[in-house]
Parts: sequence; structure tokens; C-alpha cells
Amino acid sequence: MAWIQQIFFVGVVIAMAVWIGHRASVLKRNIFLGKDESLNDSNPKKRWLNMLKKAFGQQKMFDRPIVGVLHGIIYASFFIINIEILEIFLDGFTGKHRIFAPHLGNLYTFLINFFELLAFGVLVACVVFLVRRYVLKIPRFRSPELSGFPIVDAAIILVWEIFLMLALYTMNATDSLLQERAEESEYIASHFPKVGSFWVSQFLMPLWKNYDTTTLLVVERIAWWMHILGILGFAVYITYSKHLHILLAFFHTYYANQTPKGKMVNMPEVEAEVKTMLGLSNESFVGAPSRFGVKDVTDLSWRQILSAYACTECGRCTSVCPANLTGKKLSPRKIVMDVRDRADELGNFLAQNSLQASDGKSLYGDYVTKEELLACTTCNACVEACPIDINPLEIILEMRRYMVLEESSAPQSWNVMFHNIENKGAPWAFASQDRKFD
Repeated sequence: MAWIQQIFFVGVVIAMAVWIGHRASVLKRNIFLGKDESLNDSNPKKRWLNMLKKAFGQQKMFDRPIVGVLHGIIYASFFIINIEILEIFLDGFTGKHRIFAPHLGNLYTFLINFFELLAFGVLVACVVFLVRRYVLKIPRFRSPELSGFPIVDAAIILVWEIFLMLALYTMNATDSLLQERAEESEYIASHFPKVGSFWVSQFLMPLWKNYDTTTLLVVERIAWWMHILGILGFAVYITYSKHLHILLAFFHTYYANQTPKGKMVNMPEVEAEVKTMLGLSNESFVGAPSRFGVKDVTDLSWRQILSAYACTECGRCTSVCPANLTGKKLSPRKIVMDVRDRADELGNFLAQNSLQASDGKSLYGDYVTKEELLACTTCNACVEACPIDINPLEIILEMRRYMVLEESSAPQSWNVMFHNIENKGAPWAFASQDRKFD
């Protein structure tokens, strides 16, 4: 009957791979709704180093040590426990059980023990995170933008990870008990190599030791299937979840804007014309821009949309935003989430209505309000706080440009300042000869 399990396993893996491939194509389509953006960077070494420090090394997570350590345990386990997942996959394809055990000897037992310790760390971390979110109710996890799916999403992932670890322990505990019953059948003797009990799952063995062998075989197989199906399901689910950052953080930290924080990039069209007017250049920008600033996600660059999909909604940006702290409606996290939600909406619309270029909605107005944009002080606190270098400020500034240049809806105080700069060369209402400098 082992061949039936193998066929079913292969079928499940193929189905999940097709599903994940489809989701990857949808995400790619949505990200590349944005405009092309050249990196203009001759220092790829700097980008690789940034990725290694921020995404792989979790450097900025440890700004808050306790959370950093707990997150680091989950993160390390995600990579290291994959070694055991490799064995489970090979077992599923070949119909064998613990395929590496005969070849590694005592090293195998040590590795499984180490994996179980990591899994215990994951359990503890997930429980702590659940308590922080739903019992202590940390303020940055209770913001209005997290209502609905985002707050449920966090619980789903944490409970899912706890379930995976418990399935692993149940599988190992019943496996250890079955090893002791090798004399009962040739199948058990050949299928369950003697590798002993393990450091954590041994404490679950008393719960199962009084059950008969048939029940143990059923429980072990159910736990095995629940563990591997849970992992495959998790891989599919994260393509819909904020936990997509597990993968996209690496891409985003590589492609992140490497210019100094706070530097405002000129619009190429305007810069070229100004330089021509001042006699600094003879080359005028070819072609009129379709739009000044950003009204919708199609006006953003693909890198900026990528940053929205890489966001983990941790809220560190919002928790340090002075505008938000003083009661303003601005939340940098919401701005980034709005970009992602709008990209999803527009991407799906365009896929279903190929002859229609717009659904009549836009990022500015339908998702982000003028009030939010005007509240920003451009202090860069949100940019500094992000663990993976997401920059909400550059998105806010681009929408402000649209608001001012396309809609002419700047506040009156701004218009006065613009007028003074244009006519007097400074924001103040004094001629240059009347301004004295000590």
C-alpha cells in the first residue's frame, strides 16, 4: 500500500507547486504594474551587503532585543528545520521512513534533537506573540488599518506554526514508541529504524504508550501527513498573507533605495527643463510626462510596489511617527498597506477586463486621503524604523506632488511659501536685500 501514499504525495506536491506558481505570476503582474526604474547603481556589493545585514542577519530587528530574539528563533528555525523537511519529502517520494537515519547514525539523533529544541523555541515565541497581540494588546497592533483580515492573518499564522510543531512532536513520540515494538511485525521492524527517543517529544510518549500498535501507526501517519500538508499549505497561504515578507524581504533589501535618507529626488522631466532654462544643460526632456507625481499605483515604480508586498505590518513605522502620535490620521503602515491593496485590486480588475484601462478608482482619493498626506512632517522616522528599509515617505511625497501640481490643492500656507520661493528666493516674505545674516 506504500505506492498509494507515494502517488497521493506526488499529486499533492504537484498541485501545491502549480498553485504557488500561479500566485507568483499574479504577484509579479501586480508588482510590475509600476513603472520601470533603473537602479543606477554601480555598487552591487553594497546591495548584497544590505540584504545580508537587514534580511538574512535581521540586524534592525534587534533594536528591540526581546522581540528580536524571539523573532530570530522563528527565523532560524524556518531555515534549519528545512533539513528535516527535506527528509520528509524524500520519504514521501520513495515510500521509506527516516531515509537519512541509516547513513548518519548518532549524528541523525543529535540533529533531530536539535530540531526539536528549535521547534520548542518556536512554540514559546508564538505563544508570547499571541499574548502580546491579543492579551496585552500592544497599541501598534490595534490600529484601525489592522481591522478585518490583517488582525486575523496574524493569529492564523501563529496558530498554524504551533500546530506544525505539535504535529512534529506527535510524529516523533509515536515513532519512538513504535521502534520499541519491532518484534510485533516485519513492517515495523523495517519501517521504523531504531534512533531512540528525542529530547522534547519524549515527554509526550506517556500520552500514547498504552495504545495498541495499530492505533500508534495510525496516529504516527496522521501526524506525518498533518505536518507535511501543513507545511505545503503554509507555503501557499503566505502568498496571500503579510508573511510573504519571509521571501520578499530579501529582494526588497537588495533593491531598496540606497540614496541618503531624506534626500528628495527631483522629477526628471522638471529637472531637465529647469537646467535648460538656467543654461546648465542643452538637453531637454523628450516627451511630456503623462502625470506629475502619483495618483495611482501605475505611477509608482515597481520597486515601490515591491516594498508594499514585502511589508510585514509590524507597525514600527507608525509607532514612531510624530504625526500619528499626536492624533493625526497619518499612519505610514497604512500608506504601504494601501499600495498593496490597490495593486491587488487593479491587477485583478485588469486581468478580468483587458479592454478597459481603469476601474475608475485610484490610490489617491479612494485609499489615501489628502488629510493623511498633509499630516506628514517628512521627518524620516518611519524610514529609519523599518527593519527592511521600506520607505513610506517617498510614496507620500510623490502623492503630494500630484496633489499640488495636478490638482492645485495645496493649503493656502503652502501656496504663500511657493510664491515667496518663486519671487524672493526664500520661503520668507522678505526681499533678499532685507534679509540680514549675522
